Amino acid sequence: MKKFMDKNFLLETKTAQKLFEACKDEPLWDYHCHLPPEQIAQNKKFSSITDIWLGGDHYKWRQMRTYGIDEKYITGDAEPYEKFVRWAETIENLIGNPLYHWTHLELQRYFGIDEPLTVKSAPEIYKAANELLKGDDLSVKGIFKNFHVYAVGTTDDPADSLEYHKAIAAGTAPIGTIDTKVRPSYRPDKAININLPTYPAYIKKLSEVSGIDIQTSDDVIAALIKRLDFFIENGCRASDHALEYPPFKIASDKEIDAVVKKALSGEAVSEAEAEAYKTKILLALGREYAKKNVVMQWHMNAIRDNNKAMFKKLGPDTGFDGSHDKPLAENLAALLNLIEENGGLPKTILYTLNPKDYYSIGTIMGCFQGGGIKGRVQLGSGWWFCDHRDGMEQQIKVLGNLGMIPAFVGMLTDSRSFLSYSRHEYFRRILCNVIGGWVENGEYPEDMERLTKMVKDISFGNALRYFGA
Repeated sequence: MKKFMDKNFLLETKTAQKLFEACKDEPLWDYHCHLPPEQIAQNKKFSSITDIWLGGDHYKWRQMRTYGIDEKYITGDAEPYEKFVRWAETIENLIGNPLYHWTHLELQRYFGIDEPLTVKSAPEIYKAANELLKGDDLSVKGIFKNFHVYAVGTTDDPADSLEYHKAIAAGTAPIGTIDTKVRPSYRPDKAININLPTYPAYIKKLSEVSGIDIQTSDDVIAALIKRLDFFIENGCRASDHALEYPPFKIASDKEIDAVVKKALSGEAVSEAEAEAYKTKILLALGREYAKKNVVMQWHMNAIRDNNKAMFKKLGPDTGFDGSHDKPLAENLAALLNLIEENGGLPKTILYTLNPKDYYSIGTIMGCFQGGGIKGRVQLGSGWWFCDHRDGMEQQIKVLGNLGMIPAFVGMLTDSRSFLSYSRHEYFRRILCNVIGGWVENGEYPEDMERLTKMVKDISFGNALRYFGA
């Protein structure tokens, strides 16, 4: 029997072990995350392991609910220690769930604790972890340094002032000077989701910050481009879009402007009207991203806020989203082609929350490669509910069958937790195990120089070249 999560955890062959040893200390370019810029700027030090571990982590909240834990101990006002013990109760039952591995990697890498978390071990682990949290090694700055985080891409609204990014870049924030680059990512969903009741108020805000009186779709585009330029001035390297599915409907400017007028007056717009508007905005933004060398990321096929009672109580991103099964291929191909024909497709990463889409994405993206860019269009890393061993292996193998693994830009955390950096290690172990298995099975030659370069590039080098320094 193998030892629990030892140094060769998930590394089933000698070749896998050698490859992991070669890439394990590569820096991290965490190009898509939801870390709060304010907490980075403040160099937040966390009051307890409950604070840093359970605060805002809806992955854990979902499983605590599944185990029957009362909401008081999840998002409620229970004492931190009580919440921690309830999490320990839950983790004992998560065999086969990636949270079990993530939890223990985090205990090992951040706190030096090898003992499995159980109700029995919880008191001692809670005490030991909290003692370590008093030091500087587990402040935000300490975490970035200890995990060799080269850069992070936060997720930011076009109307954001980016005040924390400016202070971090200038070295005037409480965190002081840091080696890690903190890049804003441009997330214009609120200006695109014309079908939501929040649209009129948001457009008013966008109008104020951009200085553009927004009455038409062209005004929306002008305001978004102005804010994009502001983001680029402040280090932006990527955009990010949450798309329930890729829209594609062509309509005249006159028809689309009539839809904008309806939405701004508070009237409901139809799905077809919203699609026409979204298609026009995404086309315009895609053209700008290509012109200004901004990576375009589309996160697709999530169905959000399904428990309306809990949404009203807790708001979005609290553990009530799921994987969608909307058709994707026809609209995706048409929208990518529209952008390509009208100014050229930017570097693009396509993620899906439903693995049924991998073959569609993997084959469609092959139609839009080129332009002298290695891996210009990417099949994004296993995302969210696909962010586990099976999901990562499936994504890697589909990419190998349909695309080119050595061109892959690798892992991202997509997380709100500063304890998520061990997930890069998890990914690297799985990557090396898949490749090592192929080599030892005689499916690829044992050229360790080439293989080492491959896993190092996927771990860091490709992302550095793709997103820039």
